[in-house]
Amino acid sequence: MRAVFLDYDSLGPADVDSSPLMELLPELKFFGATSPAECAQRLVDAEVVFVNKVVLDAECLRSARSLRLICVAATGTDNVDLKAASEQGIAVCNIRNYCTPSVVQHVFSLLLALNQHLLSYRAQVQDGQWSAAGQFCLLDPPVRELSGKTLGIIGLGNLGSAVAQAAEAFGLHVLAARRPYRLDDDFFMYDVGTGKVPRVGLKALLARSDYLSLHCPLTPETENLINAESLALMRPGCVLINTARGGLVEPTALLGALRGGQLGAAGIDVLSSEPPPADHPLLAEQLPNLIVTPHQAWGAREARQRAIDELAANVAAFNKSERRNRVD
Repeated sequence: MRAVFLDYDSLGPADVDSSPLMELLPELKFFGATSPAECAQRLVDAEVVFVNKVVLDAECLRSARSLRLICVAATGTDNVDLKAASEQGIAVCNIRNYCTPSVVQHVFSLLLALNQHLLSYRAQVQDGQWSAAGQFCLLDPPVRELSGKTLGIIGLGNLGSAVAQAAEAFGLHVLAARRPYRLDDDFFMYDVGTGKVPRVGLKALLARSDYLSLHCPLTPETENLINAESLALMRPGCVLINTARGGLVEPTALLGALRGGQLGAAGIDVLSSEPPPADHPLLAEQLPNLIVTPHQAWGAREARQRAIDELAANVAAFNKSERRNRVD
């Protein structure tokens, strides 16, 4: 089958093995990136297309008369017009559970760096404050232990559950928000049985969490879920981690909470527009209690290789008329 990969560079440097795809699709053409103007032409003769973030809208798909399968190199499929694909009889599949270990370690990298004030202490060492100190150590700003504190999780799917499991190693108590996510829901369940994460209302979660990690999808329900109102309900000094979707957090409200001390710190790996404009509010200021990373929580080499392997497995299943990871 004739196939194209429209944005292969989105899978990072050339440290992954593309042979699982090439073995199934010897005619596969790789494009590092594809602009909207180039999309239709590159799909003219394609029967299979691999895409990560390139938008496949109805207009683009109309020119793809031979297209039979869209393989999205991610879990989210919001860049594909699923209705248009269905109307043209094009199968669509995604990949799932391929980057969980990578995301989990990034969540705790951000959480620990902020909790331990690593950037502040590094700056103090580089500025000569340790060398000039009157004692053997520096202890300001104070560090707190994770053990015995509460980690709140919004979105207890595969990723959220894996974060919850890892949190146990640090002695953290874990709570998860129950759906629907409403600020007037202060429901709290204390005991749901051994090994199960208690589900609580969003209001209760915000009030009881020392750390908050977001793992829910971006939907009309969750857009700007973390805003001025929800931030005001959070426990003072709470540390917020967002490795899910940028649109979950209202950036201006977040900055206000960080500056004013309502929020202790924030680790943000995703923004609503990516790549972001240089004047994005969360990039414009260098706050000591804010770390922004460039949407790379998912991108450990092993995770990116699993992404390739999952794409290949989807194609192999399609060739056998099996509905693997189908979203259409």
